[in-house]
Amino acid sequence: MRVVIVEDSALLRDGLTRLLDDHGHEVTAVADAHTVPSLVAKQAPQLVILDIRLPPTFTDEGLRAAQHIHHTTPETGVLLLSQHVVERYTAELLDGAGGVGYLLKDRVADVREFLDAVHRVGNGGTVLDPYVI
Repeated sequence: MRVVIVEDSALLRDGLTRLLDDHGHEVTAVADAHTVPSLVAKQAPQLVILDIRLPPTFTDEGLRAAQHIHHTTPETGVLLLSQHVVERYTAELLDGAGGVGYLLKDRVADVREFLDAVHRVGNGGTVLDPYVI
């Protein structure tokens, strides 16, 4: 599966890249939400994994990028990773379509469950952390 990772934390970005590479995925990783639309258009990934809070304001850049991807290329799955629970993010992302996910970084305790979430969202399914709901 082709995956784009959008994460400003170098350790998490590189760790996710290595994990997904080790499991046979083709990964491109960036730290900036502003480059995502052109990258998605160029690479046509099956999944984009985004942090919600990204530079420059660390508010909702990742969410806005996820919404843009979800509306312009609905065949691309969008998996949000965050340290924060914000209910409106879930409501804004879930508009009846599949291929979306919202997981809390602190609650991803099992690599197999995370990889399952990657596959489910990348194949059009929905994954939500129960704490988010």
